[in-house]
Amino acid sequence: MSEPKPGPMQGIRVVDLSIALSGPWAVGIMADQGASVIKVEALGIGDIGRWIGVARGGISAMAQMVNRGKRSLAVNLKTDRGQQIVRRLAREADVFVQNFRPGVIERLGLSYAELREANPELIYVSISGFGSEGPYREKSAYDPVVQAYGGLAASQSHVETGEPQLIYQVAADKITALTASQAIASALFARERGAGGQHLEVPMLDAVVNFVWADAAGNEVLRDSDGSQPSSFSHGQRLWRFKDGWGIAAPVSDEDFAGICRGLGVEGWDAPEVKTIAARRQNPEAMAAMMQKIYLAAESFTTREVMERLEAEGAPCGVVLSPAELAADPHAKAVGLLVDSEHPVAGPLRQPRPPVRFEKTPARLGGPAPTLGQQTDAILEELGLAHEIEELRAGGIVG
Repeated sequence: MSEPKPGPMQGIRVVDLSIALSGPWAVGIMADQGASVIKVEALGIGDIGRWIGVARGGISAMAQMVNRGKRSLAVNLKTDRGQQIVRRLAREADVFVQNFRPGVIERLGLSYAELREANPELIYVSISGFGSEGPYREKSAYDPVVQAYGGLAASQSHVETGEPQLIYQVAADKITALTASQAIASALFARERGAGGQHLEVPMLDAVVNFVWADAAGNEVLRDSDGSQPSSFSHGQRLWRFKDGWGIAAPVSDEDFAGICRGLGVEGWDAPEVKTIAARRQNPEAMAAMMQKIYLAAESFTTREVMERLEAEGAPCGVVLSPAELAADPHAKAVGLLVDSEHPVAGPLRQPRPPVRFEKTPARLGGPAPTLGQQTDAILEELGLAHEIEELRAGGIVG
């Protein structure tokens, strides 16, 4: 059997001091792409993400998803000796990630200013709620706080009541994680071209605002707009009820709109006030009336019938699936979207494969997320501290 091809991050060494989701998933993407990651955790409960949501044996589903393929070092960062151990790791690292509130990492003696002295090529990443400047810099910020400040809740406001609503996911953390992961790759690329190490600040608020404003702040971006259109062109979208379930189709282009109407037997799509995208934009009331006809027509068919009719017209459409239902979907099964494996503590796992298909440097699902401090001894041995392990453990420095 041939050796597996290395991933695109092969040879990159990461020290991950982050907790929960924003930092761990940013680094977790790198781990799936071949990076070697040491996850530094506090003694006791470790990363709080281990205990959020569905969990078994100190491994939550979220922790498995974002920490797979990493190695765990349990260390007391409140001690000088514990801080020294992390500094030794940072000397040999390419990337260092932390998401403490601004000011905390400095008190631990692990700031960028201190670590770069020994490793000027280090890419140092600071993830925080509001950044290191401004009146909110010291605010504690969890996901729903940033969803509220950053515009996600407002963009989800109820069409009739205007009541803002949170997204029922840790959306701000995930947006930040993806932003941070891309930024790290860019910084590594710049370093490869001679830029050296640098400090990356990734405020959750900035990441979320950029995400929201791309499509949901039209009147705020184009400040001289007449305000006749809602800022979010997706505002008011709704799912369609079928006889036996839910789904949706997207009547965006003229061809899509005509195909959906033909497929469902809805007449009037070729009327001048709705036939073209320009006309539909100029006649929102006529378009709203057409959409009501479409919604009513869809309710008279089963999910399968709607999909067959719309797919025959080439119209973009889909059904609503839960994560559990996705596992039985024929496309998901055919492409191997979900991968089954076994965790020695948490038991059977099912996880999505890495989303990007690299032709020459494939990403792979990392192995089981580590238990707290699982690789502490091995990591200390690699640092040349094998003779001190018992003393460090007895002194409450490592676990």
